[in-house]
Amino acid sequence: MNSMEASSVTPQLLEQVKKLQEKYAAMGQDLSSYLDGLLYSDYLTYWDYIHLDTLLSLQNPKTSFPDEKIFIIYHQITELYFRLILHELEQVTAAPHPDIKFFTARLDRMIRYFAHLENSFDIMVQGMEKDQFLKFRMSLLPSSGFQSAQYRLIEFMCTDVVNLVNEKDRPAVGNQPVEAMMDKLYWRSGATELATGKKTLTLQQFEAKYIDTFSATIHQHQHDNLYQLYKKYYEGQAEVKQRLRQMDTLSNVLWPLAHMKSASHYLEKDPEDIKATGGTNWQKYLPPRFQRIIFFPELWTEEEKRDWGKAAFLRG
Repeated sequence: MNSMEASSVTPQLLEQVKKLQEKYAAMGQDLSSYLDGLLYSDYLTYWDYIHLDTLLSLQNPKTSFPDEKIFIIYHQITELYFRLILHELEQVTAAPHPDIKFFTARLDRMIRYFAHLENSFDIMVQGMEKDQFLKFRMSLLPSSGFQSAQYRLIEFMCTDVVNLVNEKDRPAVGNQPVEAMMDKLYWRSGATELATGKKTLTLQQFEAKYIDTFSATIHQHQHDNLYQLYKKYYEGQAEVKQRLRQMDTLSNVLWPLAHMKSASHYLEKDPEDIKATGGTNWQKYLPPRFQRIIFFPELWTEEEKRDWGKAAFLRG
């Protein structure tokens, strides 16, 4: 080793090599072999790190209408935001007793994600030609945004399943097993034919693929969903209460209202509204004042719960 090479081997570098040796020795591995691999490996690029080419290959329209690509990309972006929210929920529910700083920081992240989702609906409302949408949507049957499993998982990790039951059924199912309550989940009625009471194909497909996952998630988080964590560790603490109320408002009022605004823009028509692609009765399913889904009911007054979503609806 010449003097220039020796001078570049600093004490800090030697200390790092020593730590690496200890790390790999603890695993029964030879550090020099890993260093050889490092010598031969290529530098990491941005496009490889985020798998950009793969990501951009995932938009496959079913028609030749240009705006269908917007429709696909928007829904993919939405699902990625849902994944971010679930990522935070997984961290919070996995912690044995999350301290308040950790808990509120994760709530703030989820609030930001939901706020972005609510504001993003302008892409759907103003970003596509109505005539194109009404034509290419017919090639998507019977798929529907209703079939977003990630959003259902978010609900199950935020609150007790009884709070997701149809409002009229909640008093009757409160003490029943989880499976009995799952039969009365509010969104199931949103994909049931009004005239016959039969499940739409959209709902049949959705349940066939995900119902076991939903059941397992509910059972897994009966005692550590956000609502339960609040009651166990943070009840009455203003900084947590304020954030949970924001979460409730964003996810159960503003988000469905934004969705309804989009559906109304494209599907409302005289003399009769256009049906959604999955056969969902969106006029009854989306308005929060009809469903009154509230993740954290103890944080709201009886008057606020009675008027759930009404003020936001009138303002919008």
